[in-house]
Amino acid sequence: MATARFWRENASMYNLIASRCTACGALQFPPRTFCPVCHRRSLGKMERFKLKGEGEIYSFSIVHEATADLEMQKPYVLAMMRMDEGVMLTAQVVDCKLEDAKIGLRVRAVLRLLSEEGPDGVIHYGYKFVPLA
Repeated sequence: MATARFWRENASMYNLIASRCTACGALQFPPRTFCPVCHRRSLGKMERFKLKGEGEIYSFSIVHEATADLEMQKPYVLAMMRMDEGVMLTAQVVDCKLEDAKIGLRVRAVLRLLSEEGPDGVIHYGYKFVPLA
């Protein structure tokens, strides 16, 4: 099926891809077509940059009410991570006891199921984070 192949071959679906300005070196996540630091356009100035996928919790919250697709997971940890490369991103932290969640906790990105569109529908995967052992 062409659609499934498209998603499998789309590197940004299974990797944390940022953009880096070749003029000033600034990293942006999610990727951008221009640099908000030096304001240069993307024509030859922005390049794709794969993040290592490791960082630490910068801030977090325990979510007690959730949408239907997260109902079975509540309560859960939603955190803002500062990646080792310096960019910040927000995601769910899984495989972590609520009492173990803390600022500074080292984490790494993992590919996990996000949602399904019914038994015969599309399955959506994306990144979540787990504590580093």
